[in-house]
Amino acid sequence: MKSAPDLLLLLALLACVFPAGHAAAQNYPTKSIRLIVPYPEGGTPGLVSRRPARGKGVEAAGFQNVALTTQQTYPTKSIRLIVPYPPGGANDNIARPLVLKLSESMGTQVILENRGGGGAMIGADIVAKASADGYTLLFCSTATQATSPQLFKHVPYDPIKDFEPITLLATTRVMAVVNNKVAVSTIKELVDAAKAAPGKITYASGGPGSVSHLSVEIFRTMAGIDLLHIPYKGGGDSMTDTISGRVDMQINSAPSVAPHVKTGRLKALALARASRWPDLPNVPTFAESGWPQYQANGWYGLCAPAKTPRAIIDRLQREAVKAVTSADFRARLTILVGDPVGSSSKKFAAYIRNEYEKYGKVIKATGARAE
Repeated sequence: MKSAPDLLLLLALLACVFPAGHAAAQNYPTKSIRLIVPYPEGGTPGLVSRRPARGKGVEAAGFQNVALTTQQTYPTKSIRLIVPYPPGGANDNIARPLVLKLSESMGTQVILENRGGGGAMIGADIVAKASADGYTLLFCSTATQATSPQLFKHVPYDPIKDFEPITLLATTRVMAVVNNKVAVSTIKELVDAAKAAPGKITYASGGPGSVSHLSVEIFRTMAGIDLLHIPYKGGGDSMTDTISGRVDMQINSAPSVAPHVKTGRLKALALARASRWPDLPNVPTFAESGWPQYQANGWYGLCAPAKTPRAIIDRLQREAVKAVTSADFRARLTILVGDPVGSSSKKFAAYIRNEYEKYGKVIKATGARAE
């Protein structure tokens, strides 16, 4: 047992230590702090902490510099852009010039990788399960985020929760066309003819759930008419039979049908665009034809895996907007009857949710399914 003098000495020492420690805790930090990372430079930047730092000592402790470093150092290696379709078509016509623009502006190689199949879900799933570091991106579309996840029974990802929207790149329009044997020249005449003979007018599509299927179903529901659906296993055969007269009509992507309108093999009734297309100035819009509420269209955007750091999303958004609003990119989109957008990531997220709900209603009403 300690003596009374010893106890008094111990108490005196504690009285000296604790106030000093308390004051030190209140004043800390008074200078910069070093965080030693026991790895070589590189790796995944910006993943020190996802929790925002707070307090008076934040800047002194260097947390602000972590976010700055993330933005300034990214990218440190090549970036993959997954295009979830086979090579060719409108998708590549937009994606390929995009990767060239991004490679130039970001100072690193952006590699286009076609991973088609499964209603565009195979490629989308690769990105959904990739590291959230900004080095694997998705060329997302109506199919990946809105239609395929509601058409297929087995969906490997959540189109809303598993992705971080970056920007809506561009929209492409749909056009209503008939073959030259059909005795109508306007949308009004088509609606009148369909009402006079319910279920007699046929329309071709590239299959259940395709743009050429859902675009007609949206209009058919609005107009209150009955049309007979003739589904095909792809766009090529459906176009051939429409031109030959075996099928009466289509509402399909403008890049698919416009060349046949220009050559006179199909008659254009209306284009789903805010204004007329300069290359086909005699084709009225749906709005001019009395259907301003008709808004079916295709679209393409840029998405990253969920939880990708905000600094990386913001950098990609700025560079992508710069690319799609450039003069040469606009010229390419004009050929494809497309319009550049370049939205904020927040607006693109809202756009995706709206598209998901819009097409979900049509898919549910029609009972469309894909396997």
